[in-house]
Amino acid sequence: MPDLPERNAVNAPPLGTQSIHRAVTVLREVAAHGMKGLRLSDIADALALERPTAHRIVKGLVAQGMLMQNRDTRHYHLGHVVYELGLAASPHFSLRELCQPTLQTLAEKSGDSVFLMVRSGLDAVCIDLLEGGYPIQTRTLEIGGRRPLGVGAGSLALLISLPAEERARVMQTNAERLATFGNFSQARLEKAIAASAEAGYAINEEDVLPGVSAIGMSIRPRQGVPYAAISIAAIESRLSGARRVEMAKLLQKEVRSLEKKLEAESQLWE
Repeated sequence: MPDLPERNAVNAPPLGTQSIHRAVTVLREVAAHGMKGLRLSDIADALALERPTAHRIVKGLVAQGMLMQNRDTRHYHLGHVVYELGLAASPHFSLRELCQPTLQTLAEKSGDSVFLMVRSGLDAVCIDLLEGGYPIQTRTLEIGGRRPLGVGAGSLALLISLPAEERARVMQTNAERLATFGNFSQARLEKAIAASAEAGYAINEEDVLPGVSAIGMSIRPRQGVPYAAISIAAIESRLSGARRVEMAKLLQKEVRSLEKKLEAESQLWE
């Protein structure tokens, strides 16, 4: 019996690459839980791996510096080599730099926390964040943090931008992972999708953390499906009613302006 769960069958790797596929999947799952990390048992359960198989993969990743273990909590976290590889790759990706002025404007005008998310397979990854001047901030995600598509406003904005068939496949594949993220569930995700479709932007109403709400909007490329999104998060009272509508208009204005900027930038490389 194979160790990989049936839910991953749609993404099954070619023969001979299973070990690489599993190792990368483990890294993504650990990254998705940020500073908290995961125990070996959590990794095995989340990926439906036999415990000995999970142990071999984790041991190999630790040996290569890709994972490290906290001796007190026994939780695994991303290792220094992942950070070093990220530094080596960063000069080739200018999206974060191009979006910085937009994030700064949104943080200043809203006073709240602003996040830049990009899609990575079945997940969304935070690649930048800025905090506004309001005394109570809601840093619900750190740079490098991962979440299944749909968990959080920026991630939800990316999910609802997908074609219906692909969106359904992602939701089915991620279904068992949702419960590990705060208050989230498949039912809450479906409710959030419906509310977002009606509003015209992604809405997170305390779905991940009690007392914290957020709105998000995808950055539309000239061609293809959106691969990045921006969200604003705040305490629930600051993102409800008329102020949420006001912040949504601000977000839309800045994102549409950013899209034009990114399109002009892409034309320089054609």
